[in-house]
This record gives sequence, structure tokens and C-alpha cells, in this order.
Amino acid sequence: MGQTVSSFIMFFATSVLGLPGLLVGFTIAITSLWDGLSDPLVGYLSDHTKSKFFGRRLGHMLFASFALALNNILLWLCPQNASQPVMMLWLLSFLLLQETFNTFFATPYSALCIDIAPDYNDQTKMQGVKTVFYILGMIMPSILMYIFLPSANVGVQGQFNRQGYINIACVNSALALVCGLITVIGTRKRVRAMPNYAQSLQDKQGENDNNSKSHQKRHSLATILAGYVETFKKKDFRTVMLGYSVSLIATVFITSVGMHLFTFCYHFSSTQISAIMICLFGGAIISQVLWVNVVKKYDKKQTLIFALSVILFGIALTSITFLFRLYCTSDFIFWFVLPCMFVCGIGSGALYSLPHSMYADVVTMEQYKTGINNAGRYTGYYTFTYNFSNSIALLFIGVLLDLVKFDSSQPVQALSVQAGLGKIVFLGSAISLTLAIIIFSRYSIKRADVLKVQIKANENKEEKRMSGKE
Repeated sequence: MGQTVSSFIMFFATSVLGLPGLLVGFTIAITSLWDGLSDPLVGYLSDHTKSKFFGRRLGHMLFASFALALNNILLWLCPQNASQPVMMLWLLSFLLLQETFNTFFATPYSALCIDIAPDYNDQTKMQGVKTVFYILGMIMPSILMYIFLPSANVGVQGQFNRQGYINIACVNSALALVCGLITVIGTRKRVRAMPNYAQSLQDKQGENDNNSKSHQKRHSLATILAGYVETFKKKDFRTVMLGYSVSLIATVFITSVGMHLFTFCYHFSSTQISAIMICLFGGAIISQVLWVNVVKKYDKKQTLIFALSVILFGIALTSITFLFRLYCTSDFIFWFVLPCMFVCGIGSGALYSLPHSMYADVVTMEQYKTGINNAGRYTGYYTFTYNFSNSIALLFIGVLLDLVKFDSSQPVQALSVQAGLGKIVFLGSAISLTLAIIIFSRYSIKRADVLKVQIKANENKEEKRMSGKE
């Protein structure tokens, strides 16, 4: 559902509903900002939830699965013949609810991954496997686009069919509900039988809570926000949060304006766009095995920087097709773009998994140091940072669409508008990825650091166990 919104909502609102790019960008930016603000709050709530049946995380995820499924359908039922203010209010309301319910699932879900896999290599494997299914979810909108937004005739592009988006939303909601239930039911036994390291952290946290009455009084929004500032001051926390946020801005440029680029500049059909997106995400899935094995030999920082460079190379190749699009047929350009997108997908595979794994390492080391399990809150800070950056990027994109004079009422855009769309996608993503490489180069945690802390923690646990026997 998230990929459907990020890939299609800008195009749907501007080109199907006919709304101005600036207003749409501003609306999406507000909802993305709210998504970021709600993450630390839900993360804090998850950390302090006590349920014998669902543990800390699963109750929130179960509620969100049902709420998301319903709200997602209502979002795409926006009345096309209504006035512009009504359509804008409809989008704003249901996008806000969408982000809220998504937070109630995603933040506890990410914290759950940290809870059950603290080991350096296990965390990479978990993030790799999780990323495969995550990318399958990202591919699904492209497959559904092929099914429900087909190009009926030559010159008739199916991506303008409103009913197709509603059909996609219905299928997405059904799939998301089923997968959410599988996640909750499938991990409940694991949550109730937490690994010793996690249980000891929870026990120690409980002792700290009981020994400090004032701790209970300091639970407020101001405290949570102050905690974000303190977390952001720590170098490795800050590096991963900023690096991932800036790198995701590149994907915002590609997904938000990519539909415009492929439709109005390359004149691809909905079937061709679906094939391109499937090729992109297919490369990301296939590369998971590659990156997991590379991380066994090299540290995560070096691996991620190399992967980001691969994406940059793929974008550079694709930009060549943009320069020569007027001198070649659309079909010829399409077959050149496909392998370029596959190269971008190979690099993107690491971007979808390694930053999460690196952040999990930072959180794990912090928890061993303090003895307090704040995985939910730390995850909230992480998602808040990249959602805040996304909201700024989306607002900026809305402004840029108006600046390049994109007109949703025109089936064919002027060459100057096409040039502007190309600059938004290629220059925007290239600058973002370059900045991300610079930021990630400051990450300092290595494999040996994590293993050393884990070994020491296990030794302390064994000493306590032996002293208890004595």
C-alpha cells in the first residue's frame, strides 16, 4: 500500500483528478510530516505496552492491519467530479489516517525485528529476508498496474483510468490484511518466548522503572522529543538516520515523478512502465543474496557505499536514454531502459536492507550499554527523520512541477516541460545519492565492535547464572 501511494498518488491527483502540483505536493508533505511525528509517539507507546498475549508489539500491529485495509480503499475513492477543495480535503483526511495506521504497524514491526535478532550477522540475514518480502510488496503495484491499468489501444494510456486505481487498492488491502495477520500470528510464540538477551533487558528496564518513581512522571511528548535530540547528538545514530533519509529522497524523485517522466517524456504505455518497475524491484530482490554474502567479508559501511555507487551508475546510464529519446523509437528506448533499471535495482537492494541493519546494530549496542530496551522509540526516531525529509522533498517536488509548467490537462507536454521533468528525476536523485555516500562514510561501527559487546554481555550473563547457582 505504501508503494502504491508513493508511486501513484502524485500522478493520480495531478493527471487523473486534475489538481495543481503545488497543492498536491503540500498535502502529501503534511501527511508525510505527520507520519514522522507520530513514529516516536507510537514507538514509545509500544515500548511501554504490557500484554501477556501480544507482548509489546503485536497488539498494535493487529489493530493497524484492519484499519489500514479499510482506509486504503476509501483513499482512492476520492470523488472525481467534486470541487477542488472537496477533493483536496478528501485526500488530506485519508492520507493522514493512512499514515497514522501505517505507523501503528510499521514502528512496532521494525522494533520487533530488533528484539528477536540482536546478532550482527543474524540481523543482516533478517533484514535481507524481510527486504525480499518488502520488495515483493513494492513490485505488487506494478503487477496490478499491468492487470488493472492496461493500455486499451495504441495511443490510449491506461494510467489515466480512475477505476483501475480503485481495483488496485482493493487487492492491496486484501493482501496487506492477510500478510498482517500472518505476521502477528506467526511471531506470537516467538514474542512470548523472548531470547535471553531481550528478556534480561526487559527485566532490567522493569527494575529501573520500579526504582525510579520520577521516571513515571517524565513520560510526556516533550520528553520524547527531548530524547530525539539526545539521540540525534550521538554520531552513529545521526549518521544512519541522515544517510538513509537523504538516500530515500532519491527514491522520492524517481517514484513521485517517474510516472510523469515515463508517460510524458518517453511515451511508455502502462504495460511498459509495469515491466520497468518489475525489472527494478526484481534486481533488488535478486541482489539480497549478493549483499548478505558481501557483508560476511566486508563491513556494512563499505558495502552500502559501493551499492549506492551502483545506483548512481544506473541512473547515469538511464539519463543517456533521456538525451536520445527524440531520435529513437519508444520501443527501442524501452529495451535500453530495462537493463539500466535492473542495475539500479541491484544497488537498491542494499539500500532497502543495510541501513536498517546498521541502525539495528547501533540500537543493540546502546541497549547493551544502558540495559534498557527502547527499540520502539529508537525506531520511531529513525522513521521520523526520513519521513520528515520525505515531506520536504515532496513539497519541493510539487513546487518544481509547477515551476516547469507541467499541465495535467495536456496529453502531450512541451519539450521544455519534458526537459524539466528529466532534470527533476535525474539531477535530484543523483545529488541525493552523492550526499548519502558522504554521510554514510562517517559511520564508525564495525563488525568487531558489535561482536565484542555481545561476547561481553554473554560473559556477564553467564557469571550471573553461575553466581546464582552458588
